[in-house]
Amino acid sequence: MTHDPKNPVLRVVPGPSDINANGHIFGGWVLSQMDIAAGIVARLRSGGPVATVAIDRMEFIAPIHLRDLISVYAEVESVGRTSMKVRIEVMAWRDSGSVHVKVTEGLFTFVAIDEEARPRPVEPQSK
Repeated sequence: MTHDPKNPVLRVVPGPSDINANGHIFGGWVLSQMDIAAGIVARLRSGGPVATVAIDRMEFIAPIHLRDLISVYAEVESVGRTSMKVRIEVMAWRDSGSVHVKVTEGLFTFVAIDEEARPRPVEPQSK
């Protein structure tokens, strides 16, 4: 099974409990959605369990508001022997979908793991 990077991995609407004191969505909430989406894509690419080992880059571009529909896009950017770098982009759909705003992007590193949580090789991409 593979993932088409043109389609979001996740779509979610943050709730009232996800709002910080400034009236925007907590950065940690966004980060967790990104980690979930990137982990799904990394698991599909590696054919098994993965673990997040690093956030190489993370940028908050614009705030997320209550009632925004969040679309999380993720794509495997590179594959090493046991690791993968996954690029993530988060878009907010506002005003009933009439406005699209890029709110966050990042680059996360995952390691494929075996049943004992040790690194395992990632198979080369089949052609």
